Amino acid sequence: MLLTITTSRFPADNLGYLLHKHPAKIQSADISAGKAHIFYPEVSAEKCTAALLLDIDPVGLVRSSGPKGNDFALEQYVNDRPYVASSFMSAAIAKAYSSAMNGRCKDKPELVDVAMPFTVKLSVLSVRGGEAVLRALFEPLGYTINAQQHQLDPLYPDWGQSRYFTVELSHTITLQRLLSHLYVLIPVCDNDKHYWINAEEVEKLLAKGSGWLEAHPAKEMIVRRYLKDQRSLAGQALSVLLSKDEAEVEEAAVEAPEEVTEPKVRIHDLRLQAAKDELLLAGAKRVADLGCGECRLLKLLLAERQFEFILGMDVSIRVLQIANNRLKIERMPDKQRERIQLIQGSLTYRDKRLEGFDGAALVEVIEHLDPPRLAALERAVFEYAKPGTVVVTTPNAEYNVLFENHPEGKMRHNDHRFEWTRKEFEAWATDLAVKYNYNVLFKAVGEEDAEVGALSQMAVFSLQKDNLKND
Repeated sequence: MLLTITTSRFPADNLGYLLHKHPAKIQSADISAGKAHIFYPEVSAEKCTAALLLDIDPVGLVRSSGPKGNDFALEQYVNDRPYVASSFMSAAIAKAYSSAMNGRCKDKPELVDVAMPFTVKLSVLSVRGGEAVLRALFEPLGYTINAQQHQLDPLYPDWGQSRYFTVELSHTITLQRLLSHLYVLIPVCDNDKHYWINAEEVEKLLAKGSGWLEAHPAKEMIVRRYLKDQRSLAGQALSVLLSKDEAEVEEAAVEAPEEVTEPKVRIHDLRLQAAKDELLLAGAKRVADLGCGECRLLKLLLAERQFEFILGMDVSIRVLQIANNRLKIERMPDKQRERIQLIQGSLTYRDKRLEGFDGAALVEVIEHLDPPRLAALERAVFEYAKPGTVVVTTPNAEYNVLFENHPEGKMRHNDHRFEWTRKEFEAWATDLAVKYNYNVLFKAVGEEDAEVGALSQMAVFSLQKDNLKND
């Protein structure tokens, strides 16, 4: 299987610096089932092509973990793995072009962030779902696609088309971003992987997809296929992608006038303070920050002696590690350290670790979920975990008209699946309260306008006393 990357940006032979591979040498790297060879079929200042050729050992496939499907008894011995671009190609890209993938260029670091015209050719790519899937994956990222589908057998045209394509992709883009797209999307096209999938794959996907996967319209298919349809892992990845912080445009709306000299509080800080105040007011002692991110709310909660135990939950292990370092949990006195716990988990699945809390906060979380997944969150939090008090904040869509140069109908962040008006939010929260036996109050958060309301809106749910007795 062969992958070529060509650029015509003058001087084109700078591609050798970016890839950390000298054009005058043929280089090789070992992969799990063979070797990857890197060479340059064409090198000049006007045009340069780097080729990545995989030499897969069929016997090595059988001896290693290899594909373990069960379509037929001889699949380990009779399969297309040595001949098509698949997860083996992704592994080869990561091994052969690791420096370029990580944005490093020792000799010419200024090239890393330069968008260049690239043409990528995959000699044979397996695409389950046909050309429609291929285009759904690459076109939203800006690629021009030239795809030639191959017949199952030219001697028997009645057998129809195969799932194999010769694909040419063209785009003006940085090399680092190009390689990240190929690394993730090649096995997604094939819808298979040659190795065992575990929680580490979620972190790989989030790292390689950072900056583009969050806004991709086919992200759910990408996540599902990349993680081989393992629901729990896919749920973790999607929860991270759908719970990013809001864009800076939101913060710009609360900047102080020039004559005000006092420090201006960021809108997200106002939300966190409001959530803390409501949990204090409710008398909660055991509290949970659901979708805690890097734990800025937890830091506020730790300062209050009323909170005897504080839990932070997020789906990303990497984010929790950052939070642990920022909070300096390891350096805390024993009694302080016993008050706090960070756990990894998804809000769209029932989790018994969330039961028994007096209060919980979901600060700017719900708008990052698609409506069907929002329903799963509702059950996980309000039916199963059932905290005594639940504080929920979300943007007020009516306020968007006050943002300077903000197009009508555009959401504040491209990760948002919806943004509700005050009426819509109140209808949702009221229905939820009735369904799960809570009372609910609504409050404004942040700068408020007489006509369109506040920048953010908040619902405070209190479990009805009859339910507390029954529990």
